[in-house]
Amino acid sequence: MTDARLAAGDQAPSFTLLNADGQPVSLADFAGSKVILYFYPAAMTPGCTTQACDFRDSLGSLQAAGYTVLGISKDDPATLKTFEERDSLTFPLLSDEDLAVHNSYGAYGEKNLYGKVVTGVLRSTFVIDEEGKIEQAMYNVKATGHVASLRKKLGVAA
Repeated sequence: MTDARLAAGDQAPSFTLLNADGQPVSLADFAGSKVILYFYPAAMTPGCTTQACDFRDSLGSLQAAGYTVLGISKDDPATLKTFEERDSLTFPLLSDEDLAVHNSYGAYGEKNLYGKVVTGVLRSTFVIDEEGKIEQAMYNVKATGHVASLRKKLGVAA
């Protein structure tokens, strides 16, 4: 577990993770592109489903503005495949079962859950520029309304 929080201007930590089909996907694959990388606690839970479907429904406008969306959770590739198929998700979902990438982005740690302090995934979103630098680092975002808020920050129309 790490408390290292990333901030605008930091180099985005590189990674290679398996997607829902068990194929490796690296941040380096998107060099020269803008990436929205988001961490969510668990596939097929209500909040994570809402957030993933919001990204799915906004994908056209985000892609038109030059963004690639990648979702990362601690779920295994088979679970991600079920999530992808169940909710018709059309962007890559990546598996970080050992939480190494979560930790390198500061997206795992203590959080308040229903008034109790627990350790877990911090719902977080990072906007990474074409040079691999963090443009925006948002921690503890809400599942509902986050994508609309993000689009507004990025100046991407619905």
